[in-house]
Amino acid sequence: MTRLRTPAPDLAAEGEMRQGLLRALGILATKPGYVGGEVGRNVDDPTLWVLATRWENVGSYRRALGSYEAKMHVQPLMVHALDEPSAYELVEEGTDLNEVRPRSLG
Repeated sequence: MTRLRTPAPDLAAEGEMRQGLLRALGILATKPGYVGGEVGRNVDDPTLWVLATRWENVGSYRRALGSYEAKMHVQPLMVHALDEPSAYELVEEGTDLNEVRPRSLG
């Protein structure tokens, strides 16, 4: 889930953000491991948007964001993203959650 804020509360910025996020969702939806997603706008603060996607695993999510299409059309939107973690795991009864520890990149 990525939350973004439009640069100004005006109709032009709103239209650009909406169009950009819907295009981003369409691009991500074509990538392997994509399960589903939505674009939303906050009901109390119309300058705040969300791009929520679900993936088979975090690797699929990261590979999708690293694709050529995502670099060209999704990542430019990220200048409006709030600086906060964006990958979450589902909490389900009887499953283990990630451990709080540094992860190896190798």
